[in-house]
Amino acid sequence: MLKWSPKEVVAYEPRTRINHQIRASELRVVGEKGENLGVLALTDALKKAEEAGLDLIEISPTAMPPVAKIMDFGKYQYAENKKVKAAKVKTHRTEVKSIQVKIGTGEHDLALKAKQASEWLREGHRVRVNLFLSGRAKYMEMKFFQERIDRVLKLLTEQYKVSDTAKKGPKGVSLMIEKQ
Repeated sequence: MLKWSPKEVVAYEPRTRINHQIRASELRVVGEKGENLGVLALTDALKKAEEAGLDLIEISPTAMPPVAKIMDFGKYQYAENKKVKAAKVKTHRTEVKSIQVKIGTGEHDLALKAKQASEWLREGHRVRVNLFLSGRAKYMEMKFFQERIDRVLKLLTEQYKVSDTAKKGPKGVSLMIEKQ
C-alpha cells in the first residue's frame, strides 16, 4: 500500500523543450535574427542550431507544425521571466470593501462612512453597504430599509453604479456598488 502526503504532490508545470527534448518530427523554425527558415525536419533544425552555437527552443508546441526558435536558452528564460514580472505589475487587484450602518446611525457617522466608501470607489474597489438589523427591525418593510441605504448613497462623492441590488440576509440588508 502506497502512502503519500500532500507535500509530495508536485504541480505539473509545462517545461519548455530544448534541443533533443523536442518530440515533433517537423518544426517551423525561426532563426536567431527572427527570420523564418521554413518547415524543417528536427534533425536539420538541430544541425542549424548547432552550427550557430545556440539552442533549438520549442516556442509553440501546440501549433501545426510546432514553432521552434534558434537562440540562447538563457536569454530566452530571461525574456520570459521579464514578461511574467511585467504582467504581474500591470494587474490591479480589486477587493470588496464593506461599510456597516445601523438604522439609528447618525448623520455625521454616515458622512464619515460615505467618505471612506468614496475613497475606496476612487481606488477602483467594490463596496458593500451593509444595513445591520437587530431584534424587531428585521421584520420591517423592505422600502424602509432601502430608504436607510439611500441615506448613505446620497452622501457619496464618487459616481457609482449598483452591481448587486439590495438583498435581505440573516443579519440585515446588503447592497453592492462599484465605480461607474
